[in-house]
Amino acid sequence: MFKIITFVPTKDAQKVREAMGNAGAGVLGKYHHASFSTKGVGRFIPGQGAKPAIGEIGKLEEVEEERIEVICERGKVKAVVEAIRKTHPYEEIPLEIYQLVN
Repeated sequence: MFKIITFVPTKDAQKVREAMGNAGAGVLGKYHHASFSTKGVGRFIPGQGAKPAIGEIGKLEEVEEERIEVICERGKVKAVVEAIRKTHPYEEIPLEIYQLVN
């Protein structure tokens, strides 16, 4: 099993979370689309050549975001990552993937 984590603007969190579940993440026994979220503030400065979905080149931006965590079987990791890439609004997508140990 793997844990997949991404950070997404709060306004886009539900569509990304749903896409992750539809791709096979968040299966716990007889449950599916299981996830955990925490809210926080993401900060970044878009550099020259960036095409930010939010913010302006050279200016510090703060965005209300959700950290979305799901578990995922090895065979579905690529599909879940692709679903995140298709629905996430950011040009550079924050993504963490960890293998879980029993």
